[in-house]
Amino acid sequence: MKWTLLVGVCAVMLGACGGSSSYNVPEVCEKSPTCNIDPPPPPPSAADQLRQDLQGLSLDNYYETSIAALVRRSPETMIWRSLQDVYPLAAATLDDLSDAYQRETFELYQIALDALRSYDRSILDAAGQLNYDVFEWYLQDVVDRLPFIYHDYVATYGNFGVARGTEQLFTEVHPIDSLQDAQDYITRLGGVERKFAELVNHLEQQRQNGIIEPALTMQIAINQISAMASMNASVNPYYTALVEKITGHPAINATQQANLANQALATVDGGVRRGYQNLLSKLQELLPLAPAQVGVGQFPSGSAYYDYTLKHHTTTDLTAAEIHQLGLDELTRIHAEMRVIFDQLGYPQNETLPQLFARVTTDGGVIPAANVLSTYETIIDQATQDVGDAFDIFPSTDVVVIGGPFGGYYIGPSRDGTRPGAFYAGTTYDEPWFQMRSLAYHEAIPGHHTQIAIGLDQNMPVAREVARSTGFIEGWALYAERLAFELGWHDNDPYSNLGRLQYEALRAARLVVDTGIHSLGWTFDQSTQFIVDNIGETTEAAQGASARYSVYPGQATAYMVGMLQILSERQRAMDALGAQFDIKGFHRALLTNGALPLAFMDTIVDQYIEDTLAP
Repeated sequence: MKWTLLVGVCAVMLGACGGSSSYNVPEVCEKSPTCNIDPPPPPPSAADQLRQDLQGLSLDNYYETSIAALVRRSPETMIWRSLQDVYPLAAATLDDLSDAYQRETFELYQIALDALRSYDRSILDAAGQLNYDVFEWYLQDVVDRLPFIYHDYVATYGNFGVARGTEQLFTEVHPIDSLQDAQDYITRLGGVERKFAELVNHLEQQRQNGIIEPALTMQIAINQISAMASMNASVNPYYTALVEKITGHPAINATQQANLANQALATVDGGVRRGYQNLLSKLQELLPLAPAQVGVGQFPSGSAYYDYTLKHHTTTDLTAAEIHQLGLDELTRIHAEMRVIFDQLGYPQNETLPQLFARVTTDGGVIPAANVLSTYETIIDQATQDVGDAFDIFPSTDVVVIGGPFGGYYIGPSRDGTRPGAFYAGTTYDEPWFQMRSLAYHEAIPGHHTQIAIGLDQNMPVAREVARSTGFIEGWALYAERLAFELGWHDNDPYSNLGRLQYEALRAARLVVDTGIHSLGWTFDQSTQFIVDNIGETTEAAQGASARYSVYPGQATAYMVGMLQILSERQRAMDALGAQFDIKGFHRALLTNGALPLAFMDTIVDQYIEDTLAP
């Protein structure tokens, strides 16, 4: 009778004995040797879950399911790209940088790639094949990075490292449209210490694999991290950015604003500070072990890693040697074009480029720091009025100029348009006029803002949105600088035209210097001197450029390679269409298809030619 009763109790308690994810055995079962109930199996791993979820889906459902699983692996990327509304997050978190999580993420990408290749591409129409090809390229590119998981300089200085990227997420990107957004901001602040601890663990794994960031740039990172670690919480940007965003917010009352500010202050003074201090200690520990030589070629598998970065950023199969020679050839062309204008201005032929551009700086004029922001606004306003000569499609969102100590970069608008595109301009120092116009064209209109904001307006499949190509994005922005010249925007301003050519020379020199540092064993001083001699930069500016290329291998080659590809495709369309070629139609074709890998630009241009020739 007792045995029957026990069985009955276990049957009634089945939800507690085995039906819950948290296994709690009833006391009566624990005390009875006859009530043998096995705990439930553990939940499937993320990899097993994805394999299961991708079984038997249509291709459209495959895209939706696989992309949802992959983008959620990086909640920070979802915030940067405004995907939270498309794929809601279960909790307010930061990226997980642990080794196990990162390796699991690579496994998920491999699973998604294998599943994609199980579909018959040949039965798709042209648009479907392009979607397939672009997503396949994206997945393969991520999978190809796995062997080099320890090669990136993740704790480096400025915008290239995790620390600055984390700060930007909070101060420049994190939405504060509601009370919940502000609370999520606080919650994520509480994750900074954990994230930086994982970053420290990654640095140790990196060291054990024979890779330590060179001492020259690590010291810069130490200086920046040290400043953040010792900064009073009340002036720390993690705190001040939130206070600025919530002050007077219509959806957050005064009491809530005060509570949020107090929570943020405590968190910044506690966990955020400790995270920076922990990272600082690790970098100081590694500094005596750091190599003096720059360049990834010195590390195990460094050459293979560099080859990967070139393919990743340019989305081409160009070798380091080919890119190096391309840069030298382009510099020869650009220097000749510069000389024509120097002669028009009566500048001596026996002066060096630094001497010549010192003249350009003086003769072209200097904009006082107090007027830099308004000058950029004026340039962009004029470009907005004139851009219709080459475009019949325009962004739905505006671009604003934001001044500050750091500048020369762009952050795109939010997906819903509530946050405009932003060109960040350095407004601490006076600026030489001759460089300002091309920088504004590159970062705003018709450059990054035009391309990125129009891309967001298209509501393309997310499979196409996630596969953004550096080669196209930066290639387009450099093309925009050239286009401004072709449209006559520099007419009657030889100084700005020389600024355009100097920027173009910079992008050509990058091909030489980047490959020199990482493939040919160039020293830091060697690359610096090459920049001085071939661009006309000051030694200080050239050192800054060399440092950037040394910590971000391959990225700097994307600009010139991308622009030359766009120009080549444009010429091909002009040759095929003759009088029927329309620059507006050509630009529309490129901009409405997203930041495609350069290898697929042929497909877009072929379609444009076919559509134009159609009766």
